[in-house]
Amino acid sequence: MNDATHQAALFAKNPAPEPRVALVAITKHGAAQVQNLAPRLPQTSIVVSAKFGAVMEGLANPVHVYQGALSAQIATLFTDYDQIVFFVSLGAVVRLIAPHLKSKDEDPGILVVDDAAQFVIPLLSGHVGGANAYAEQLAQQLGATAVITTASDVGKTIAVDILGRELGWQVEAPKINITRVSAHVVNGEPIAFVQETGAKNWWTRPTPLPDNIHVFTQLEDVDLDQHKAVLWVTQRDIKPALWQQLEERLVVYRPPAQ
Repeated sequence: MNDATHQAALFAKNPAPEPRVALVAITKHGAAQVQNLAPRLPQTSIVVSAKFGAVMEGLANPVHVYQGALSAQIATLFTDYDQIVFFVSLGAVVRLIAPHLKSKDEDPGILVVDDAAQFVIPLLSGHVGGANAYAEQLAQQLGATAVITTASDVGKTIAVDILGRELGWQVEAPKINITRVSAHVVNGEPIAFVQETGAKNWWTRPTPLPDNIHVFTQLEDVDLDQHKAVLWVTQRDIKPALWQQLEERLVVYRPPAQ
């Protein structure tokens, strides 16, 4: 079971607002897949070209039928939905969305389903945007395989950018820190995980915590020279001097007040 599956399990225990999801199809086979899937996801919107509008009649789902090119709809889709599922070829989706990409903190989750509905590929915003977790859910509905490629999922280790999100933790660090620390984590380098507060059930995998993650209960116990990075769950005020000392090696998590 991978990280996205465990994220979905945590969502069940700590319900988040339902994501706004659109199923997008432009071919006969894609429209047929959407038509079959839609009744199992009645809150999900359907976006199809006018050519296939009649196929969606009778469904309870909201249906948006557009005229002209799909490329003209992408800006609106990015604004209106949290997860956009394209029943369109991967290469075509890359070209469609490229002009609209901003950052992983802003872009919606982008997923691609192949023409035979055998694979669900989270293409963009897998972690922060939730596409990995939604790909797992969608794959279960389709009887398909979710193709997860993010390093922390494949390596069964900590996803630095979303650690504790389902528990209400807020990440506090410059973006460059998250990038650098994530690289240290997935490369198996020594990481100090310091938890001074917050819920203890943050590690949800059935496998043990990776050997390179060393757990501490306070920062003072950490030999900073022996660890490439520090993941610190705390409510302490952190002085600028400590951020400077650790340069790009520190990521802080703030749990909800207890």
